[in-house]
Amino acid sequence: MKIVIFGLSISSSWGNGHATLWRALWRALVRRGHRLVFFEKDVPYYAAHRDLTNLPGGEIILYAHWDAVCVRAQRECSSADVALVTSYCPDAIAACELALESPAEVKSFYDLDTPVTLDGLRAGKNVFYIPPNGLSGFDVVLSYTGGDALDALKNELGARRAMPLYGSVDPDVHYPVPAVPGYRADFSYLGTYAEDRQEMLERLFMQPARQLPEKRFLIGGAQYPDSFPWCRNIFFVQHLPPGEHPAFFSSSRATLNVTRRAMANMGYCPSGRLFEAAACGVPIISDSWAGFSEFFEPGREVAIAETSAEVLTALNDADDLAAMGQRARERTLDEHTSARRAIEFERIMESLASGKSDNEVRLVQPVASMA
Repeated sequence: MKIVIFGLSISSSWGNGHATLWRALWRALVRRGHRLVFFEKDVPYYAAHRDLTNLPGGEIILYAHWDAVCVRAQRECSSADVALVTSYCPDAIAACELALESPAEVKSFYDLDTPVTLDGLRAGKNVFYIPPNGLSGFDVVLSYTGGDALDALKNELGARRAMPLYGSVDPDVHYPVPAVPGYRADFSYLGTYAEDRQEMLERLFMQPARQLPEKRFLIGGAQYPDSFPWCRNIFFVQHLPPGEHPAFFSSSRATLNVTRRAMANMGYCPSGRLFEAAACGVPIISDSWAGFSEFFEPGREVAIAETSAEVLTALNDADDLAAMGQRARERTLDEHTSARRAIEFERIMESLASGKSDNEVRLVQPVASMA
């Protein structure tokens, strides 16, 4: 297939998780013989932190203004099997119009931020990447979030078909590596600052740090404000490019996963960082949400904590943590790789392109759930 994508960013991983996901999925789809074209608006904050300019098997097209690239986009879509627009694409409305008017066999929208999208709409906000008439024009709406989110996309945004395409990890990029002294930590957290994660981060990371002053805590990420409540044993690494993530995780005795509030409330929302950490074999302590057990077995593959006391208990059991880390890695390599997601994507798109009935399309299940 030729797949044309209008997205947020694939060239810069600064402050967004879209880039890492697309890079992994791109490589997996190319290995399966597909060709990709990715249109990305060249905005200053990504240009200043660009950590990738090309990928084999396709083309990344950076553009300054939509008018300057519109003709090229029409030409690419005219020969596309799949035309796909993602959430937070800066020119999403124009891209949606172009994709829906194109002769591409399958027109798709991929919402990588479904709970945020739905929360915004329910609050009466203008969600800039959603067309005025919703998502009814697309053949399929893919969602990074499953569960009730799929029904909401149909009922509230008019999606004809809504199917999950969860996050994933590329095991050729994320795997256990020797510890790096600069990233050494008893407990770490990797993630962009988000206000709606702060309450849980305070409870599961900041409080344990204050209670264990002799231990080394480490945060890596971007956009942390000057007012962030640092303490003496919490160290900070400014934004890490994806290539540094394995060393960051592998240098920790354990790492924390915290989910944004809107996503946790909706459930079925595994983050890319969760799979990255698991692929690196680092023991994970995580908050919980509906559907978590569909991805990892709580207490066996990932430690679940809702309070600082539960974090302290988990950190004190080093042997159990190490065993959980290994089991989570094995589960990830079996079920949550980008190669698996590429097959799921391929099956959905090919079933639609071949004209299968809605019932047949609905029978296309995530690979991980197949016997």
